[in-house]
Amino acid sequence: MTQRWKICLSILSLSISLLAYMPCHAQSKHKRIFTEESNDSVPFYNGLAVSVDVAGIIQYAVSDYGQFEGALRVNLHDTYFPILEMGLGKANHSDDVTHINYQSSALYWRLGADYNLMKDKHDDYRIYGGLRYAFSYFNYDLARPGLTDPVWGTDVTFEANDVKCNCHWAEVVAGVDAKIWGPVHMGWTVRYRKRLSHSDGSLGNVWYVPGFGKTGSTRLGLTFDVGINI
Repeated sequence: MTQRWKICLSILSLSISLLAYMPCHAQSKHKRIFTEESNDSVPFYNGLAVSVDVAGIIQYAVSDYGQFEGALRVNLHDTYFPILEMGLGKANHSDDVTHINYQSSALYWRLGADYNLMKDKHDDYRIYGGLRYAFSYFNYDLARPGLTDPVWGTDVTFEANDVKCNCHWAEVVAGVDAKIWGPVHMGWTVRYRKRLSHSDGSLGNVWYVPGFGKTGSTRLGLTFDVGINI
């Protein structure tokens, strides 16, 4: 056999090997892509969840202020979670020294989003961080028991009703969420609240802001949420 034929046979053999390899390689590549797509087959819009905050209810039961709060959360690919939180904040506080009674009951709103920090975004357990913009427009009432005027001997009372106020604040949120059974899940959050702007009304004596807590420039908050996916 001449050298030319040997070269031709070598080229033919190599060509046949390449032709045999290409379908196998394509099939393997297709299988890998299909597997990756199967592992990440969760749609971009992945449903809604509604939840209630148990911590605020307990706080109101054992102290002189608290809130009744619910939330609506959108699941975007188990990664981003736009959320709307709304609640009713209530306070009924009497000062031990001045005996002035403070009462308020009003709605508050929070709008923001959370980000899933877990590497496996589709796990049943989530660790997330988020931001909120929140506000409340509310009224409060002040009342003090009557005092006897030492000169005239009459009762002097102090009372102020429907003092109009508002407060806007931001929240930095960190929390966890876990699937308990079926669509039921539970979790908790820790929140750092920073007041952005506020109006204390004509008296300038706000003791409690619905959804924010006792008045001040900053506050720490805690929620314990029980929810269901819908």
